[in-house]
Amino acid sequence: MLPWIRAARVPRTRSLLAALLLALTVLVAPAATATAATPAAAEATSRGWNDYSCKPSAAHPRPVVLVHGTFGNSIDNWLVLAPYLVNRGYCVFSLDYGQLPGVPFFHGLGPIAKSAEQLDVFVDKVLDATGAPKADLVGHSQGGMMPNYYLKFLGGADKVNALVGIAPDNHGTTLLGLTKLLPFFPGVEKFISDSTPGLADQVAGSPFITKLTAGGDTVPGVRYTVIATKYDQVVTPYRTQYLDGPNVRNVLLQDLCPVDLSEHVAIGTIDRIAFHEVANALDPARATPTTCASVIG
Repeated sequence: MLPWIRAARVPRTRSLLAALLLALTVLVAPAATATAATPAAAEATSRGWNDYSCKPSAAHPRPVVLVHGTFGNSIDNWLVLAPYLVNRGYCVFSLDYGQLPGVPFFHGLGPIAKSAEQLDVFVDKVLDATGAPKADLVGHSQGGMMPNYYLKFLGGADKVNALVGIAPDNHGTTLLGLTKLLPFFPGVEKFISDSTPGLADQVAGSPFITKLTAGGDTVPGVRYTVIATKYDQVVTPYRTQYLDGPNVRNVLLQDLCPVDLSEHVAIGTIDRIAFHEVANALDPARATPTTCASVIG
């Protein structure tokens, strides 16, 4: 190879590697990166959620457990949706999972199978506190996918009535095709897997995703709702978010409101149109049409 050709290719390779690493470690992040500091857990209680004295009502007999996304946490991901549901009469709880040693605030980075075990413990805690026989789960991004492992492999189907996934990476993600570049950078895939296994698990075709999706997407007895946006730049292609099976409803946000431009982060953190559809999924008997006007509902 001519020296000047080699010189031209080296910066290009480095730039591709830098772009790949940046995408895998930053672009995947949902809500937590939007805030500089995480409020104390006491603030969540003061806003009405994570209140273990809350008892479900006859109208809303099941507690709602909110499951944050990658790089999220139990507070920042839910500063809008949690009060939204509390104001509608739900007992709402949220957990932190997938923590790495020495990494505060930014969670969902540990092995997803271990995160599902944390969810298992947390759901039991909520059910014990509220006296309810089952809970409903609402998750954003990884938080909409990880509970599938809990339902399929950890006995969660006996404790869960409904799972609502907001932009969930149910079949992994190609991250706009960037994950396909991993084989071209020796050592990078192993580095990501060793340092942030929760990211590696979410790559389309990973051993985790292969195990999760084997034998079908769903389990009997659970109602599933997926709420996706066609502008999702993280879980791609966006239609891979959809589930196939009985008791499944796949919803595209732009079918509800064509002018809604929410992408991966916004749909799970601030989009009240999406949140109206979450409320419909939690209480289908009292569902009302979700439209662009739902933003003020």
